[in-house]
Amino acid sequence: MPLRCLLVDDEPPALDVLELYIELIDGLTVVARCENALEAFGVLQQQPIDLMFLDINMPKLLGTDFLLSLRNPPEVIITTAYREYALDGFDLNVADYLLKPIPFERFLRAVSKVMKTGVEAPQPRIIEKETSRPASTDSLFFRADRKLIKVPPDEILYVESLKDYVRIITCTAKPLLVKQTISTLEVMLPANQFVRIHRSFIVAVSGITSYTPRHVEIGGQELPIGRLYQKDVERILGVSNR
Repeated sequence: MPLRCLLVDDEPPALDVLELYIELIDGLTVVARCENALEAFGVLQQQPIDLMFLDINMPKLLGTDFLLSLRNPPEVIITTAYREYALDGFDLNVADYLLKPIPFERFLRAVSKVMKTGVEAPQPRIIEKETSRPASTDSLFFRADRKLIKVPPDEILYVESLKDYVRIITCTAKPLLVKQTISTLEVMLPANQFVRIHRSFIVAVSGITSYTPRHVEIGGQELPIGRLYQKDVERILGVSNR
């Protein structure tokens, strides 16, 4: 019987990432998603939960305070963007501590600690053949063409939103079309390597070959910079148009 999982995070894209990962692993199932600790408390009162993925920095009640309030908590894996909370998490005897953005392979190692089956760590249901490229612990996995495709972030040039899909352009392979929102993918990508330049585009900072206040050039393509994203782009690139 699969472990019943409760996801608790105030950021919907982060919940989407966790749910996507869980869908790829036999032995796990999502019972509920909550955007704050009070909602999660109600779920825990109503049905059994085996594993809770818990963010710390949330409104109304911190994840750590919520965990301390539970008499019989389930197994817990902390998920947070703040490295400084790591000590607090382990003081609470959690199973693991995952720092966002969470690579899929790191997620696998965390859940294997909880799925105490006496066998190998859980594996994705379908995996493409490994290439000669050395494995990277930061690799991402995307479901496309009825399989999971492994894509190291340092091979991604840019991502384009196509409504309910994203098109991932890499420097080594053909474009990858994935059913996923760009906001969900933005959470998965390393923040120090990628920047959102437009509601429809995320680009690799290292791949940018030219810049103007309205466009960047990357992979031979000129991509627009949205007005709302211009300050972030200037900050990341260390430029100013004043």
